[in-house]
Amino acid sequence: MVPERDILKPPPLRRGDKIGVVAPASNIQRDALDAGLKRLQELGYQVELGDSVFEQDLYFAGSPEARARDLMHMFQRADIRAIICARGGYGSNYLLPLLDLELIRRNPKIFVGYSDLTSLLTWINDEVGLVTFHGPMVAKDFAHVDGVDVDSWLATVEARNGVELNATPLCTGEGEGTLYGGCLSILVASLGTQYEIETGETILFMEDIGAKPYQIDRMLMQLKYAGKFEGVRGIVFGEMQDCFQPGGQNYTLEEVILRVLGDLKIPIAFGLPSGHVRSRNVTLPFGIRARLQADSSSATLRLLETAVSAHSHSASI
Repeated sequence: MVPERDILKPPPLRRGDKIGVVAPASNIQRDALDAGLKRLQELGYQVELGDSVFEQDLYFAGSPEARARDLMHMFQRADIRAIICARGGYGSNYLLPLLDLELIRRNPKIFVGYSDLTSLLTWINDEVGLVTFHGPMVAKDFAHVDGVDVDSWLATVEARNGVELNATPLCTGEGEGTLYGGCLSILVASLGTQYEIETGETILFMEDIGAKPYQIDRMLMQLKYAGKFEGVRGIVFGEMQDCFQPGGQNYTLEEVILRVLGDLKIPIAFGLPSGHVRSRNVTLPFGIRARLQADSSSATLRLLETAVSAHSHSASI
């Protein structure tokens, strides 16, 4: 069993609540954002945009100060019940030294993103203890038909229990720990910095897009040499979309993964569609207890507790 730890759960999100939309990384396409906002409204939420969402500074959605100010403002506002990122891209790392962690601790809220937002998800989870959500973004998944796995979204943000998610087994076994992780390349980029990921006692989720198998191998080896698999209780990979060698290959990505991680003697699963996916992006709450069970024919990731607090609130209609 994994020791109990301090955890801060945000209040649940209800229909009629107001969602703040921010762009902590790259600049956005207006059409995609509008489509995502419309879908959120169809799901019953109100939406409000951060002040810098439409700004552009090189390939960023405004300066680091403007992006950080938007994010902190959304955490501070009492009428904002959840914060969803517009898109990833690149640039969230610039915000790390600008976050007011104490303000976040005093105002816990559902915070959702993936890809480049991994740096914010893991740092806030590590330093504040706040459950963060690896899940659909506004100008990406919410903007497309079947872009969001609505069942997992509602289950995690509305305090439902007993969520089970399926994947393909690579190594058999059973492990229990804290669900944690994100985009593999961003996890690796944290190594050697003051924002380095803390993976001990976790069920570690990793996913990426467009990385060749040898690059996946290299990143996994870097994590291994850095000791980041020590104490890990289980590993789940995402779809790993477009992670193949152009021109063909006579091996599978799963074989590459097992070559690096097969000696860990822990359950390993592949293909859980969260993050960079083709459709139906699954929402994963980082920071709660989870169990990974894998046998020769199936693998199941079970969330052992709710991702949000039991405390509710009145929607601001």
